[in-house]
Amino acid sequence: MSFEFLSPVSDLVVAHRALLSDQRIGKRIKIHTAATGIPDLENVDIALIGIRENRNDINYLGEKVHFDTIRKSFYELHPGNWDTNVIDLGDIYPGEEVKDTYFLAQEILAALVQKNIIPLIIGGSQDLVYAQYRAFDVLDRMVNIVNVDSRFDLGNTNEPISNHSYVGKIIIEQPYNLFNYSNIGYQTYFNAQEEIDLIEKLYFDAYRLGEVTSDITVVEPIMRDADIVAVDMSAMSSTSLNYYGTRTSPNGFDGREICAIARYTGISDKVKSMGVYEFKNFKNEETTASLIAQIFWYFIEGVNYRSGELNIKNQKHTLHYNVPVEDEILSFYKSNKTERWWIEIPFISSGNNKLKRHTLLPCTYNDYKLACNQEIPERWYKAKQKNEV
Repeated sequence: MSFEFLSPVSDLVVAHRALLSDQRIGKRIKIHTAATGIPDLENVDIALIGIRENRNDINYLGEKVHFDTIRKSFYELHPGNWDTNVIDLGDIYPGEEVKDTYFLAQEILAALVQKNIIPLIIGGSQDLVYAQYRAFDVLDRMVNIVNVDSRFDLGNTNEPISNHSYVGKIIIEQPYNLFNYSNIGYQTYFNAQEEIDLIEKLYFDAYRLGEVTSDITVVEPIMRDADIVAVDMSAMSSTSLNYYGTRTSPNGFDGREICAIARYTGISDKVKSMGVYEFKNFKNEETTASLIAQIFWYFIEGVNYRSGELNIKNQKHTLHYNVPVEDEILSFYKSNKTERWWIEIPFISSGNNKLKRHTLLPCTYNDYKLACNQEIPERWYKAKQKNEV
């Protein structure tokens, strides 16, 4: 089992935890320490895990990352009224080469996913999303990735992988398990027009920063359809962080918005892996560490309130509506329990069994109203096109 390669939480953090009151998260969760080893994973819902790899950051200058400040901030928080069991498994240290880190991360994350434990990842550079994605190879099905980022990170696939090109590698490298990629919060001036055109050509989803901040609820159906979620901390405005990294911008999400996004991520019945990347150990890192701790808190809060509506078509509290639009009959489902909406995508029998789960797409009441006004919802059209490829 690959868990034996995990390094324990640092003695400094363990000592800090010992000073906390029993009401704090640090005293309520099991942690991997040098003294006690890896705790039992029985009945664990979420596993916190750090990956200290940042050598494929395009601005890498030899610096190393650690997550002690994040852990101390997280441990100090009070838990909500949760039934969710959380464990801190410690860290994956860099391998001899970056590909070795990827391999170990993929193995450990895959083992957690197979146990129905959600990995909650603290990252170095965001190219680690590649390993986060590859962990799902063991499930042999198509997956959806949602990336909260100001950039698409498609990059030049002919060059070595980096934190600016990992999405391109995910798209082109076998096995092909990516069904949909969604970007939340991109800023046009950070992305080449060719990349924007490619996102459109591949029928992927992209939501500009202004579109999301003007109505944060647009995130909910996107997250409801995600298997893997990644957050790049450079998607935050520099005023929301207390240090100025090489990729921070005066425009971006603020703390309340990113925590709302984290809660939508957690409450999605489908999300099986969440990562926060691009943390930097700068002199004034405490504010950023505290924000990441709160992102984790809201994610766990969301997981605790999942409603179990993956199989929405067969549940008693579901309403079904057929809406004729042009030559199509759009089939909508509404949960009377949560008042959330889904739309069915026609499944094309192509022999690709990996696609069969992608026949019900989360949507909004507004999508239903558009259909009633004879407008086909854009996300339905894109999903249908991907199913027909």
